[in-house]
Amino acid sequence: MTKTFTAELIGTFILVLFGCGAAVIAGADGTTGIGLTGIALAFGLSIVAAAYGLGAISGAHLNPAVSLGVLAAGRMTPAGFVTYAVAQCIGAVIAAAVLALIASGSAGWSGGLATNGYGPGYLGEYSLTAALVFEFVMTFIFVTVILGVTGPGGPAGFAGLAIGLTLTGIHLVGIKVTGVSVNPARSFGPALFEGGRALSQLWVFILAPLAGGLLAGIVNRIGLTRAE
Repeated sequence: MTKTFTAELIGTFILVLFGCGAAVIAGADGTTGIGLTGIALAFGLSIVAAAYGLGAISGAHLNPAVSLGVLAAGRMTPAGFVTYAVAQCIGAVIAAAVLALIASGSAGWSGGLATNGYGPGYLGEYSLTAALVFEFVMTFIFVTVILGVTGPGGPAGFAGLAIGLTLTGIHLVGIKVTGVSVNPARSFGPALFEGGRALSQLWVFILAPLAGGLLAGIVNRIGLTRAE
């Protein structure tokens, strides 16, 4: 389990550093930075990198909602889930710390770490209901795809690409809604350092993704989304 723990920690570190780093360092402004499309690609490409680099060790869940879905699908033990979730959260916290250290080297840094949120003053200013629905539905879709491509009949060798492209698509749709979490660890690390509103709204990005992942796992386990 030591190798598995390390793989999940490093993989989640890559995801948060690349994805959130794209937003904080490379910029959301399409005129002077990479824009929202670039940020979406950064999250998706980080998943592809981690999946092919570390997937043979741990499966590259990189996300407690994914691990919960795998548990609910009957493909992981409760102890394994705890190990994965702890490693993922630690990886996200370390990534956020590194990102803050790098970003603080710029005089123009506002202190933001690409945290998730909703409501007045946050990106598209979507409501709490919209945020909950988006995070729940998109996590359900994301975990359903993951369970499908890594399960019986899945396309051998292409799982990482399919998962990365799915995450990219989710970001293309939803960055304006919540900044896109679909991953409690991704939300936890940056919120821990940014504090304030990001920390007070964190429960949304823990509860909704976990619920979506759990439902995806249950649906897969009963066979509705399984190829068998």
